Amino acid sequence: MSASSSSSFSRRALLGGVTGAAALGVATLGGSGLAAARVNSSPKVIDPFTLGVASGDPLPDGVVLWTRLAPDPLNGGGMPARPVPVQWQVATDERFATIVREGTVLAHPESAHSVHVEVSGLQPRREYFYRFRAESELSPVGRTKTAPAFGAPVDAVTFSFLSCQNFPAGYYTAYRNMVDEDLDLVIHLGDYIYEGPSQGTLGRAHLPDVEVRSLADYRIRHAQYKTDADLQAAHAAFPWLVTWDDHEVENNYADEESDPDSPAAEFLTRRAVAYQAYYEHMPLRRGSMPTGPDMTLYRRISYGELVDFNVLDTRQYRSDQPRACAPETRDSSGYCAEALDEGRTMLGAHQRQWLLDGLANSPARWKVLAQQVPFAPMDQDADLAERSFGGDKWDGYVADRQRILDLITQRQVDNPVVITGDVHVNRVCNVPPNFTDFDAAPVATEFIGTSVTSGGDRTLNTRYDIDPNNPHLLFRDNHHGYVRCTLNDDQWVADYRVVDTVEAPTSPIHTLASFAVDSGKAGAHRV
Repeated sequence: MSASSSSSFSRRALLGGVTGAAALGVATLGGSGLAAARVNSSPKVIDPFTLGVASGDPLPDGVVLWTRLAPDPLNGGGMPARPVPVQWQVATDERFATIVREGTVLAHPESAHSVHVEVSGLQPRREYFYRFRAESELSPVGRTKTAPAFGAPVDAVTFSFLSCQNFPAGYYTAYRNMVDEDLDLVIHLGDYIYEGPSQGTLGRAHLPDVEVRSLADYRIRHAQYKTDADLQAAHAAFPWLVTWDDHEVENNYADEESDPDSPAAEFLTRRAVAYQAYYEHMPLRRGSMPTGPDMTLYRRISYGELVDFNVLDTRQYRSDQPRACAPETRDSSGYCAEALDEGRTMLGAHQRQWLLDGLANSPARWKVLAQQVPFAPMDQDADLAERSFGGDKWDGYVADRQRILDLITQRQVDNPVVITGDVHVNRVCNVPPNFTDFDAAPVATEFIGTSVTSGGDRTLNTRYDIDPNNPHLLFRDNHHGYVRCTLNDDQWVADYRVVDTVEAPTSPIHTLASFAVDSGKAGAHRV
C-alpha cells in the first residue's frame, strides 16, 4: 500500500459505506425473503447490516470476509427462516471502480444468517476494500490487507493486540482511537464478550439481563457487542486474528470442567452453543467451524520471513485449575504440588506438539505466541520469604510451560515473544528459563496488554521499579487501552497506548511507555 493511498483513505468513513443499489453495478436480487423484515409493510427494508462487516485470518492470496444479516439484532435477528442470498465484492479502491473478486453466498438461518467468505486470488500485501449486498441494501465498506508472500522479505509489520472488553464496564474508547492507526493487523486475545448479567452504571447494561446459557442468548450478547459503532469501525478498518479466553463461555472454565462444577454433559451443551455463536460472529475460516462442543481455533499465520503468529487456545484442552494449598504444603519453590504434576496440560498434547514443531522449524525472524493468560512466572506473595502462584495462569501448568522453554533453549529458537491478555493490566516481563530462577538471563519476552474496558475506571497506577519478588517484571500499569507493536529485522517495539477513562464516550490516547526487544537477544528494555 502506497503512502498516498493510506493517507487518502479515512478509516472513520468506513461505516458510512456506499449507498444505492446502482453503485454495486449488479442486478437486484429477487425472492430473498428480506421483505419479511419490513416494518408496517413499508417499501423500505430495515438495514440488515446492523452488525457491520469484518475481515480476518489474512493469507498472501486472500482473507475471510464476514457479516451477519440482522435487521433486529437484539430480538433474534429479524430474518426469515430461510437462506438468503448475499452478494459480495472486493475492489482495489474504496469507490469500487476496479472490482477484482465478487460472488454470491447464502446466509443460512442455522448460522444466524452469518456469512464467512473465504476470498482467494488476491495479491500479497495489498490493500483491498469489500462490501456486501442483500436485496437493495448495501453494507458499510470494509478495508482489509493481505499478508506478505510466504518467505518474502518484509521491511516491517505493525499490529495492535487487545482483550477483555466488558460492555457495561465502559465505552470502547480504545477502538475509537485505534482506527486512526496505520496497522497491518489487529489481534484479539479473548474475552470478546462476557457471559454474566452485569448492568454497570453507563446505560450499557447487558442483554439479556441474565447470565447467558442458550444459543439464542449467546447470539443476542454477541450482537449487542457488535452494535457498538467504535468496535464496528475497528473491524471494518483492519483484518483481525481472534482467539477466545473463558468469558466467551463461562468464567474460568477448563476443557469440560465448569466453574462452579456442573455435570459435564450439561456444560458441554452450553459450550457447544457458545462456540457456535462465537463462530457466527467472528471472521474465521471454515476450518474453525465448530462440531458440537469442539472447535479448532489454534492456527498459524505467517507474514513473510519476518514473523509467525502462533494463535493459541488455552481453554478448550487444559487440565482443571490446581487447587490452592496451604503455605506449609507448598514445594520449596513455592508451588503447590498439583501445579507441578507432569501430567497437567494447558494446551493439550496435539496443540502443544503443533506449537513445538512450529517453533523449532520456523524460518521467521520473530516467533509470536498469541495467547490468553500470563506466561511468565509471577510470585504473588508480598512476603519476600514466601512464594505463591496463581492457578488459572501458566503458573498452574508448570510442566507444559517448561516444555516450551526447554525447546526454546535447546533448539536455540530466536526471538520468541509472548503476547497476552486476561489480567486487565499492562506488564512487561523478561521470561526466565524455568519456574524458579527469576533473575536468570531471559529466554523470551512477554508483553501483557491491559483491558479495553474490563474493570472499569480505577485509581491509575504505573510502576517501573524493580519488584524484589519478581526481578523479571519491568513494568506494570492499570490504564485501559491496547499495545501497538512495530517489528522489523532488527527490533520489536511495543508501545503501550492508553486512555485515562472509559466512562466517557471519548478520551484521547497517548503512549504511556515503550519497550524494545533487540533481535537475537531475549528480553525487553525501555525506550
